[in-house]
Amino acid sequence: MSDLLSAGAQADDDPADDELTLDAIRNCLEGVIPGTIATAAVDGTPNVSQLSQVHYVDPRHIALSYQFFNKTRANILANPDAQLEVIDPSTGAQYRLRLAYLHTETDGPLFESMKAKLSGIASHVGMAEVFRLRGADLFRVVAIEAVSGGRPLPARMRTRSLLSAVRRACEGVRGCTDLSDLLDRGIAALRDLFGIEHALILLPDLATGRLFTVAALGYEAVGRGSGIGWEVAPGDGVIGMAARQRVPIRITHMTTDVAYSMAMREGTEAGALREIPFPGLERPHSQLAVPILTHEAAHACGALAGVLFVESAQEMRFTYDDEDALATLAAQLGVLMRGLPAAHGGEGEDAPAPAANPPTPPAHGASVTVRHYATDDSVFLDHDYLIKGVAGAILWKLVRDHTALGRTDFTNRELRLAPDIPLPGFAENLEARLILLQRRLADRRGPLRIEKTGRGRFRLLVEKPLLLEEMQ
Repeated sequence: MSDLLSAGAQADDDPADDELTLDAIRNCLEGVIPGTIATAAVDGTPNVSQLSQVHYVDPRHIALSYQFFNKTRANILANPDAQLEVIDPSTGAQYRLRLAYLHTETDGPLFESMKAKLSGIASHVGMAEVFRLRGADLFRVVAIEAVSGGRPLPARMRTRSLLSAVRRACEGVRGCTDLSDLLDRGIAALRDLFGIEHALILLPDLATGRLFTVAALGYEAVGRGSGIGWEVAPGDGVIGMAARQRVPIRITHMTTDVAYSMAMREGTEAGALREIPFPGLERPHSQLAVPILTHEAAHACGALAGVLFVESAQEMRFTYDDEDALATLAAQLGVLMRGLPAAHGGEGEDAPAPAANPPTPPAHGASVTVRHYATDDSVFLDHDYLIKGVAGAILWKLVRDHTALGRTDFTNRELRLAPDIPLPGFAENLEARLILLQRRLADRRGPLRIEKTGRGRFRLLVEKPLLLEEMQ
């Protein structure tokens, strides 16, 4: 990106007050209405074609998708000047942009972001097998003018101020003392301040590279379950792509992620007993995934701390402005995650050993079978899959200690030191796994629950007798 800005530095003077800017017409770049590009060969022969994607880069630069070596591509390489016409899908206003070609990128965040969006556009018109992004052509915008003729419709009025929502959301998450509280406040801000109805927050398991859902909004109301514990691999769908490339991925209409989500749903509903069903909407028309980054010296673009994902059945629900707003909120979440004690492995290190267990009502009723599979630390309750991995190993230790020793109170520190819990030394994410376990148990509304009793301390609540079975 620094090369791009350097190449376009001569056009970076502040625009005049009455000059049109890319920021003022960003709605035209959403991809709902294809842009029209005009180029000329060396001998002056003109060529006009349509573009599937015009990508906003910054106030002075755009990127166009390069998919085929056609006449437009040949003309641009021979003659770097071009004109582009775009239309605002909300108002019908038309604008003409004078462009100067700079260079083409074939990898990196910009290319991957455009690649994901292009796949969505292609599937929307039934040509997913035809379109393939070969490169992102970068252009400097030399000038913008409104095209006369016709009367544009009134611009859509927003019911909320995104700037105010960002400010209040960032203020609302300050002062969180633990990760669970931060996640809850973040989800509440999306619902109450941004008016978002469906959202997920996922955290990474740095040992496996996968992300798992620890906070969700709105999916139980559409019959998809809460989604807590659902996992996604880097590069899969808009969530996985945002995680892998560390950039926001936003699609404003029907996407290949519909096919992806349906495939995920079919896989989990067809007998994959050790997976948690994908919670997404049946037919999403707008999706936005924003990486949550913690900026560290060892990571130039920021270490991945999680992904914030929102979706809607409404087309164009999330615009460039929504992307900017949620990226700002995600940045604040990343800063706060980095500052929490657990981010440094410190929570509970000084927590005293748990006191003698207070009297608790004896478990009663029919016993519950807790089955543990050592191969992947998956745990089942009465033949129903609950959880696996590190969180599964934690639960297995808790129920064994409870059954053998009558224990109900535990500390984070003892879990860190337990030899039978596979915490990687370089990325233990113990608190995130405990949050996942606590919320999965709460979702089940079964005989096991976990409640926090202090910093670095928690209690296992058992309502029925447990029958433990170790499977190989």
